[in-house]
Amino acid sequence: MALLRAFLACELPIALQDAIQTATDGLRATLGDDLVRWVPAYNIHLTLKFLGEISPPGMDRIVYMLATEADNWRAFDVHVGGIGSFPSPRRPRVLWIGMQAPASLASLQHDLESASAGLGYEPEGRGFSPHLTIGRVRHNATPADWQKIQAAVRQAEVGDLGTAHVGAIHLFKSDLQPTGPIYTKLYTASLRTD
Repeated sequence: MALLRAFLACELPIALQDAIQTATDGLRATLGDDLVRWVPAYNIHLTLKFLGEISPPGMDRIVYMLATEADNWRAFDVHVGGIGSFPSPRRPRVLWIGMQAPASLASLQHDLESASAGLGYEPEGRGFSPHLTIGRVRHNATPADWQKIQAAVRQAEVGDLGTAHVGAIHLFKSDLQPTGPIYTKLYTASLRTD
């Protein structure tokens, strides 16, 4: 029985993915691929819950849970813009584009987290902070590299990039490849429109 590496996420429209790519081209050129593993624009998404390894029977339970939870929430819009890093600017590990979202997004994520925990999936240890990951700093980065990244992020100007309508939550599988992960949508649960 093959296990699948899976997560729950919301997609972005292609135009917004392209806007993120354009807005971060300079940053990507400045830092290069040696310091940061960049997320291709077509893979940028809003992760709501990383599930890890799931079995085919586990996937059936996730699909049922996702359909049930999605039916409780209305579609909403998020505004995308700004740039930063986690866990801090001084020791960046993840580079991200920010978003402003209604409070219902955090509540939806909390409900998905709780429902997933009820199915035996490990709860996230830190609070939910909606963001779009654009790159991950390589593990061999030195304090000098962190300073370079911090300065480049501070100089990058990423203003308002647009608005995304979130009308569905998707179950994705992630196939890790040497060239980067390949995401495949396995199931879509639409949010309410009423």
